[in-house]
Amino acid sequence: MDSFPWLTLLTLLPLVGGIVVVGLGAGQARMARTLSLVFSLGALALAGVLWRQFDPAFDGLQLGERHAWVPSLGIEYRLGVDGLGLLMVMLTAVVVPLSLLAVPADLSRAPLYHALVLWLQAGLFGTFTALNFFHWFLFWELSLVPAFFLVKLWGGPQRSRAAAQFFIYTMVGSIGLLLSFLALFLATKQFDFFELARLARTGGLNSALTAELGWRELTGRTLVLLIFAGAFLGFAVKIPIVPFHTWLPLAYAEAPTPVTMLLTGVMSKMGVYGFLRILLPIFPEPARWVLKPLLALAVLSIGWSAFAAFAQRDLKRMLGYSSINHLGYCVLGMLVVFSGREAVVDGGLQRAAALNGVLLQMFNHGLTAATLFLFVGLIERRSGGLRGVDDFGGIRKVAPVLTGLMGIAVFSSLGLPGLNGFVGEFLIFKGAFPLAPWAAALSTLGLLVTAIFLLSLVQRVFHGPLAGRWRGFPDLTLRERWLAGAPVALMAVLGVYPQLILGVVDPTVVNLVRQFGF
Repeated sequence: MDSFPWLTLLTLLPLVGGIVVVGLGAGQARMARTLSLVFSLGALALAGVLWRQFDPAFDGLQLGERHAWVPSLGIEYRLGVDGLGLLMVMLTAVVVPLSLLAVPADLSRAPLYHALVLWLQAGLFGTFTALNFFHWFLFWELSLVPAFFLVKLWGGPQRSRAAAQFFIYTMVGSIGLLLSFLALFLATKQFDFFELARLARTGGLNSALTAELGWRELTGRTLVLLIFAGAFLGFAVKIPIVPFHTWLPLAYAEAPTPVTMLLTGVMSKMGVYGFLRILLPIFPEPARWVLKPLLALAVLSIGWSAFAAFAQRDLKRMLGYSSINHLGYCVLGMLVVFSGREAVVDGGLQRAAALNGVLLQMFNHGLTAATLFLFVGLIERRSGGLRGVDDFGGIRKVAPVLTGLMGIAVFSSLGLPGLNGFVGEFLIFKGAFPLAPWAAALSTLGLLVTAIFLLSLVQRVFHGPLAGRWRGFPDLTLRERWLAGAPVALMAVLGVYPQLILGVVDPTVVNLVRQFGF
């Protein structure tokens, strides 16, 4: 166990930064922006140090911290990261400063806004590093509160409704999650994720639940499935999986664009992370029992959301549904691991390929989706608030740099080979076709429709005749070129050298496949 508390410092840095920034006066907007960037870039630098210190050859937890908190209740202050946790820490550290740099200079109540973003970052860091449920749940909920106020106070005309929907849906999911873990604690006296996963692997968890909580007809399989359903709901709402998604389009559309970058870039990954770290390792048997219905939900999330995106005329709503579609591939990749098909050649290899694809997709989608919303914000700012697909046309003639950079991000999102979006989806389908061919085949329809609506977006916004009112449409400034060019360059790097991530996460993936019993 490392002697220096790196992960505690990583979480405290934005938490303290938010306290400093919120104390500034209302007229100190520039200072609030500067200080929040200093703290968020400091967190990025610290995440880089952790990335350098991490040993990818070791498949267990690293940078661990463990201290007794309330021993009588099984509550510990336990932190640690493996390849999965470190990857999500790095994604958070990249997206938050990108979001802060996209904030307009004339933002009202700037100190409060920037403080809330920093507190949200602290909640995300805590979520991706905490390994005891009580401790982890504090950060899970902490991330919800700043996000609610960021939408409620700085959102669009329907911000109150959007914030309320976001809060209610997420809170209902959190209640289900909390009740499930209270049941687990009553049966096992454990809140530790890894100890609960060990009990699940040895068969002790289900027997303990039945022995301690069985009540009349609610015993055995039914009881375990009910507890699994509560935990599943908490993560399914966060991703979100269809039909638990209806809060997302309005929240993404009404949130300020920099906040939407955070919602899609990092917060949606909390649900996928919860599946991999908590739900599937602790409930592998229930996942197998209901695998076909869960795969059907994954296919529905991929296909239905692609068609819904195609029907949108608002750019933010279109990209919001696109996020559901792309995260549906993550759900598909996670679930096919539990397929029991006997005829699969190299089944362990196929499962590892699917999970490697999931982790790549988590990072790549977070980067690409946040960048696409950044471009929507730049367009909206130049057009006086317009962001309809049919509001533009031909602007590549006056804004070639904006067109080119956003075009690369769009092609990354549709999975063009050579860019980062391709590799993760390829690996997911490489594992999914032999393990669950029917689900993989149906999901390819989502790939087709995604390409259609994204290419339609490019055609309608950037090509065709240039309307007279857009002849003065300004191209990107030098600062904006650097801001948008940095993540686009990273998309290209990861497209040709995905080993930058795969080399770090592959041992964790192999360990996960082993945990799932394969």
